Amino acid sequence: MFINGPPNRPGVAAQNIRAAICPLRLAAEPSLARVGEEPVLTQRIQPLLRSGDEIHTNESCKLIPDMGSLRTAHAVSAATAKQRMLKLLVCSDAPEQALRYRGFRMIAGVDEVGRGALFGPVVAAAVILPERLGWLARAGLKDSKQLPREQREKLDRRIRKCALAVSVAEVDAETIDRVNIYQATRVAMLAAVEGLALAPDHLLIDAMRLDHPCAQTRLIYGDALSLSIAAASVVAKVHRDRLMRELDAQHPGYGLAAHKGYATPEHRRQLRELGPCALHRRSFAPVRALIAGEPEVTGLLFDDLLPDDPILDAMLLDDGELEAAAD
Repeated sequence: MFINGPPNRPGVAAQNIRAAICPLRLAAEPSLARVGEEPVLTQRIQPLLRSGDEIHTNESCKLIPDMGSLRTAHAVSAATAKQRMLKLLVCSDAPEQALRYRGFRMIAGVDEVGRGALFGPVVAAAVILPERLGWLARAGLKDSKQLPREQREKLDRRIRKCALAVSVAEVDAETIDRVNIYQATRVAMLAAVEGLALAPDHLLIDAMRLDHPCAQTRLIYGDALSLSIAAASVVAKVHRDRLMRELDAQHPGYGLAAHKGYATPEHRRQLRELGPCALHRRSFAPVRALIAGEPEVTGLLFDDLLPDDPILDAMLLDDGELEAAAD
């Protein structure tokens, strides 16, 4: 594990955060998704598709626990639909305003990157921003997967300069294989929070809950809705992308500088040709198949979609697919 770190209208804020979150509930909550079962996913995605596009269901994919017959959409169509949907969301300080209205002051945004990668660590960041965040929104801060590299790195510098506290933590591939990616992600997030120079009084987290005593808000699509979570997303991604470029020199041939360790077709091809190295995640199906000689799984990357992870990124696909596409 690695850790490093260096006046609004309340009523309107609360109303804005509800307005931002409510349209997402159908896609995010299993109880709502079960009402229409599989067609619900189609109904949610279809308006986001262009004329002539289709949604394909991968029949070989496992069912997500507690979600009836809802299946994971085909990666290409789902990624396209999700990208279009995320672009419609407005990243603002409405969640922070609502929490300040309730008396919280040290609000830490927490997010991770690298959960879906086949190589290297999962990285989490925690960021406490000052109260006035409007200038960050005007600078274009939003979900790091929606930003080009140059803008991410510029925002990373500005965030680190203005933030009250920043902390980054890594959990390596060996630990991921030992405890599973869900638990490793939680460990990384908790380590990032505990590494903050200032103690937060509230955590804004992208769709997870941590074993931490302070109050928490689990916000679906948080990195696309909250400036604090978006800031953590940018810091974590810039850190991990830089690490992948460094590791590319140490482990040549895999193309890590290009795909950052995600399961792109090129990375899978290189894995088949070279075999996995010491930093590949052996518990992930595409890597494990090469070690055990089993047929490579083409559906979900994770064997254990845990029921206590409430959405697994809104039931579409892992953020790794989007992060790889964004680079």
